[in-house]
Amino acid sequence: MGEFVRLEIKDGIGTIRLERPPMNALNAQVQEELRAAAGDATTTDDVRAVVVYGGEKVFAAGADIKEMATMSYVDMAARAGALSSAFDAIASIPKPVVAAITGYALGGGCELALACDWRVAAADAKLGQPEITLGIIPGAGGTQRLARLVGPARAKDIIMSGRFVDAGEAASIGLVDRVVPAEEVYDAAVALVHPYLTGPAQALRAAKLAVDGGLQMDLASGLAWESQLFAALFATDDRTEGMAAFVEKRKPGFTGR
Repeated sequence: MGEFVRLEIKDGIGTIRLERPPMNALNAQVQEELRAAAGDATTTDDVRAVVVYGGEKVFAAGADIKEMATMSYVDMAARAGALSSAFDAIASIPKPVVAAITGYALGGGCELALACDWRVAAADAKLGQPEITLGIIPGAGGTQRLARLVGPARAKDIIMSGRFVDAGEAASIGLVDRVVPAEEVYDAAVALVHPYLTGPAQALRAAKLAVDGGLQMDLASGLAWESQLFAALFATDDRTEGMAAFVEKRKPGFTGR
């Protein structure tokens, strides 16, 4: 458990909770604590799905600009890789991961949400990549994950204008997946991943690897990657159980093995 980020586990859900008042600014310490929490969520068998949550008021309003303002090119060149890889650690959790967004998800906060598989947003939430207003661009995946999610033209509009995107527009362009009243955000995020808690963990892992990995490849390479993951699942107990349950017309009892 870090000073500003902790992993809370209950009923198969691992909640990665940010708590750095007032706006959950993502300084270097928070970034490294996110990395550590992602590692714990990955290796803890009791965690079957993950919710990334900033609390009832704000998800994360961006990087710690006061920390960045005094950094030189040499300083940031040494730090930029670690910044990006901290968010990659969230994206690489081999389990279903959903961001529960209240208030603002801006800059690094938006990039953190983009690193999740799905995003549930409060009706009054605001998302965006306002780095351009500081004379920089997103540096933790915003230019890459946003373009893959909403398309290059929309991503350029959001990134190059630095404007805020409200929850309604975010839902219409696929930036968020569900919009609910603010007080229901966390519960809605839990509900989204709840069906996966008793699912075949190795197959869910493979599905995530297939989609995310395939996006980085040409079609032929992606199909080959899919075939390898597909065949590997025939070595799992859950594959045996799932097919036996189908033949016997009963509900499968997956163990995650």
